[in-house]
Amino acid sequence: MQENKEAVAVIGAGSWGTALAMVLADNDHEVRLWSHNESQVQEINQFHTNKKYLPEINLPELIVGYASLSDTLAGIKTVILAVPTKAIREVIGKIRIVQNTPLTIAHVSKGIEPDSLLRISELIKEEMPSELLKAVVVLSGPSHAEEVSRRHPTTVTVSSEDMGAAEEIQDLFINHNFRVYTNQDVIGVEIGGALKNIIALAAGITDGLGYGDNAKAALITRGLAEIARLGTKMGANPLTFSGLTGIGDLIVTCTSVHSRNWRAGNLLGKGKNLDEVLDNMGMVVEGVRTTKAAYQLAKKYNVSMPITFALYDVLFNGKNAKDAVDVLMARGKTHEMEDLVNILEERNLED
Repeated sequence: MQENKEAVAVIGAGSWGTALAMVLADNDHEVRLWSHNESQVQEINQFHTNKKYLPEINLPELIVGYASLSDTLAGIKTVILAVPTKAIREVIGKIRIVQNTPLTIAHVSKGIEPDSLLRISELIKEEMPSELLKAVVVLSGPSHAEEVSRRHPTTVTVSSEDMGAAEEIQDLFINHNFRVYTNQDVIGVEIGGALKNIIALAAGITDGLGYGDNAKAALITRGLAEIARLGTKMGANPLTFSGLTGIGDLIVTCTSVHSRNWRAGNLLGKGKNLDEVLDNMGMVVEGVRTTKAAYQLAKKYNVSMPITFALYDVLFNGKNAKDAVDVLMARGKTHEMEDLVNILEERNLED
C-alpha cells in the first residue's frame, strides 16, 4: 500500500467507478467522485450510498461526490476515468477545458470505438492535448464491481507505455483485497478486456437457448482463440491472452450473472430483440458496440472471427440467435491448434 496519500479524482459514478473509489478510500486516499447527476452526488455526500448502482453498500466517508468537474480536478494529478466507451470523447473534451496541468489518466473502460477502431488509450491521446497528458494507464481484469464493493478478493492488471505511471496506479490501488499486477502489453490488455464482452454476449445467448455447459465451454475456448488471433495481428503479445485480461476476464464475464453482457445475451437467447434488451438492462452493454468494432477490425486485418461475425448478424442484421449458433456448428472441419501454429509462425517471421 502506498505510504504517500493523495487526492484522486474518479470520473464516473457508475458501479465500477464507485467500487474503485471504495478501494482508493480503503487505502486512505481522498477520493473525489464526479457525476453529472446532481441528485446522485447529493446521495453520495448525505447518505454515503449509491443505491442505483451498488444497492446495500455503504461508502467510506473519504469518498466525496462532486458535480463540478473543475472542482473535482483542482490540484489533482491522477484521474481514474470510469465512463462508458461512447462517453470518452465528450468527457475528455470537458476535462481539457478546465485543466491546466498535466494529468495521469488511468482508464477502466473496456471497449473499442466503432468506425475509428481506436482503443481507449488511443482515444484519450487523440482528445487530450499532449501538454496536459502525463501518461495513460489502463486498468483491466476479471472484476465485478458488486464483488469489489464487498471487498471480495480481486486481481487486476495495469498497463501503460510508461511503466513508471503504471506502477504508480498499482501503488494507489493495491491492498489485501485488491491485488494489482503490471503488464507492458497495452494492446493485449485493452483488446482482451474489450473483446471478451463479445464472447460474454454469445455465452449469454447459448444459456438463453438452454444449450448448457458443453456449448458454453466450447464457446469460451474458441472465443479466446478469436481474441488472440485478432489481438496478435494488431501487435499484442499472444501470452497476454492467457493471463488475467484474457482468459481470466473471459471466464468471469461469460459465467457470472453479475455480467451485464452475459445478461443481455441471455435475454437475446430467450427471444428478445436488441432494443428490448437494451431498454431492460438500464446500463451500458459495451459488447454491443464492441461487436461492431471487432467486425470492422476483422475485415481490416483479414482475420477469421466466426463467433464475432455470427453475433454481428444477430445484433445488427436481425438473424435468429438459434440459426446463428447452428451456422457456427456447421462450419467446415479444421485443426484445433491451427490458430496457435499460425500465431507462432507469424511471430517467428517477425523476429
